[in-house]
Amino acid sequence: MLHCYTNQFLEYCRLVDFSIRSTQTLTTRLNELENFLKTHRIRFVKRLRYHHLINFTADYNAPSIHVTKSRVWTLRQFYHFLTLHRIVAENIATALPYPKIEKTVPQFLTQADYRRLIRHFTDRADSPMGLRNLIVIMLLGTLGLRTSTLTALNIEDIDLSCGLVWLKEKGQRQRNLVVPHSLCKIIHEHLQLFKNFVRTQNLKTIDGPTMIDFQYYLKEQRNNCGASINRKIFTLRSYGNFLKLYDNPCAVAPPFYDVLKIRQGYRKRPNALTPRKISLLFKAFDTDTIIGIRDYAVYAMMYQLKFTLSKIVQT
Repeated sequence: MLHCYTNQFLEYCRLVDFSIRSTQTLTTRLNELENFLKTHRIRFVKRLRYHHLINFTADYNAPSIHVTKSRVWTLRQFYHFLTLHRIVAENIATALPYPKIEKTVPQFLTQADYRRLIRHFTDRADSPMGLRNLIVIMLLGTLGLRTSTLTALNIEDIDLSCGLVWLKEKGQRQRNLVVPHSLCKIIHEHLQLFKNFVRTQNLKTIDGPTMIDFQYYLKEQRNNCGASINRKIFTLRSYGNFLKLYDNPCAVAPPFYDVLKIRQGYRKRPNALTPRKISLLFKAFDTDTIIGIRDYAVYAMMYQLKFTLSKIVQT
């Protein structure tokens, strides 16, 4: 019987335009209530008494103070619905007290602390990794971003010409912010890294091995120290998209999405060889034999057509 009422209540919440997050919370807490009633062998909602509600909110499964507060709110909303539809005579949940949550003072940096951080990273911005670290600190400090929001950024989310950034935040929220002009200049300078790398290496096309070679170049620049460079706004895929956005003639259908995986290492793919190593590999095949021709064809499909081993086996 309770399951029927909870379904009607959740449908009612959707009709009165509760947020998705609120509906998800109500669903979770009502499922907990249903399990609680099963343990006490209560089949009908009319048999619920105030002491049952107290036990559920405060003691069932040893809830935290935030879960307790969420349960009280859910019961008040649910009993209000039941009262409106005359399923119960009165809303006994209104007497449930909200737990008092003590406010904690958040830790924060003073202006002097932040200036000291800026000076520290500015002095070390003469390398690719140092410049990246400066951008991270400036984005966090000037825009007040969470770390999760920062790592979710991609180059397509930033319009340097207009000075705008599109953010994907906690709770599936989205918003736009204005990026200071000074920060736009630093980000643009950072994105020029890969463009300059392509020019100095005299590369004609941008492919998977080229991107991997560039990652090795960046690792050499930071002398294998410091944090990983595998973050969305600074990934190799982003550099490729940067070239594509600015109509660089090298960036014709770059296969980054098949070669590199964002934030979680590499996809399953052939060994991460540099272009030079790949050319040496092909020269090593003996194309005068059947086995050599087969091996040459297999690796050609891997590196030129970007086939996986499973796809090659199926052909």
